[in-house]
Amino acid sequence: TGYYGDGLNAIIVFAACFLPDSSRADYNYVMENLFLYVISTLELMVAEDYMIVYLNGATPRRRMPGLGWMKKCYQMIDRRLRKNLKSFIIVHPSWFIRTILAVTRPFISSKFSSKIQYVNTLAELREMIPMEYVHIPDSIIK
Repeated sequence: TGYYGDGLNAIIVFAACFLPDSSRADYNYVMENLFLYVISTLELMVAEDYMIVYLNGATPRRRMPGLGWMKKCYQMIDRRLRKNLKSFIIVHPSWFIRTILAVTRPFISSKFSSKIQYVNTLAELREMIPMEYVHIPDSIIK
C-alpha cells in the first residue's frame, strides 16, 4: 500500500503469489476472511480516489482466486468504493485472467470495465505510477 498525487490517494497492491493454495482444506474459510480483511482495510484507508495494482506474476494457477470469489468481491464492495476506484491495473496478466475478464465483462458495469488496465511489464507500470510508493515482491521482480 502507498499513496500517489497531491491528495495522497491510495495505491492498494495485491500480490496474488501470496494467496493460499486452493488445495488447502480450509481454503474457502481463509479466502472468506481474507476478503473481509481487504474490504475493511479499504474502507478505513480510502476516503478519496484510489487504484488497485494486482500483481499476477509468479502466481501458479492453484493460487489464483477463482471466478466466484472475484465476483463476490465485486458485488460486496459498496458503491462508494467502486465509484472512487480510478483504475484496476493487472500486472503480468495471464491468459487465464484475460479469459475470465472477457467472459465476465457482460456482467460487470461498463464503468468498472473501463477502469481495468493490463500492464505487461514492471517498466510499463513505472510509467503509470510512482514506484517509490509501491512494494514489489522479489519473486515478481525476478
